[in-house]
Amino acid sequence: MAFFQNLSMFTLLLLLLTIPYAKAATFEVRNNCGHTVWAAAVPGGGRRLDRGQTWSFNVNAGTTGARIWARTGCNFNGGGRGRCLTGDCGGIQQCTSHGQSPSTLAEYSLNQENNLDSFDVSLVEGFNVPMEFSPTSIGCTRGIKCTADMNSQCPNELRVPGGCHNPCTVFNTDQYCCNSGNCGPTNYSRYFKDRCSDAYSYPQDEQTSNFTCGGGTNYKVVFCP
Repeated sequence: MAFFQNLSMFTLLLLLLTIPYAKAATFEVRNNCGHTVWAAAVPGGGRRLDRGQTWSFNVNAGTTGARIWARTGCNFNGGGRGRCLTGDCGGIQQCTSHGQSPSTLAEYSLNQENNLDSFDVSLVEGFNVPMEFSPTSIGCTRGIKCTADMNSQCPNELRVPGGCHNPCTVFNTDQYCCNSGNCGPTNYSRYFKDRCSDAYSYPQDEQTSNFTCGGGTNYKVVFCP
């Protein structure tokens, strides 16, 4: 019995020694657009950002499947309820779920295999505002920028007020949605890829669109960089 008690205490000690190295990441979100956006983050919530304003928050180490995006054309009441033209997350200001397409996405998972963060800009759910997603810590410098004017050039069949839809939402076929897990680029995905070469343009576009930094890195997301 004493052996197992000592083993349990040893395991607990190792856990306590490991925790300080699993550092939370700080994200700074900035609005450089010429109009107000309502930043959204899961985890994180949401914040109104007028031109030039920033919002910072911490995300726990080990977080996976997280995202940050901009909502446009929003109107909320005093209780934080309302609607947005793009990126709406269930009609609430403090998002707890993903937003509606179209929206440009900053996606990330922290402290994964080999203690690396993975991050990307995704246009798989369409486009609403230009975006930069970059590390700010020393030692990792490779960021992602998508600055093209997708909305004005958007194909007519994908065009919606305030954004450019993804073809899966419009056509709902396996060719565009990749429900079978086996799909390739299409003319629509090439439209996005040709204008933002580092961004995801379809679900299996990870070879040229997924980037990594060491765990503990801090990041910035800029709308209209």
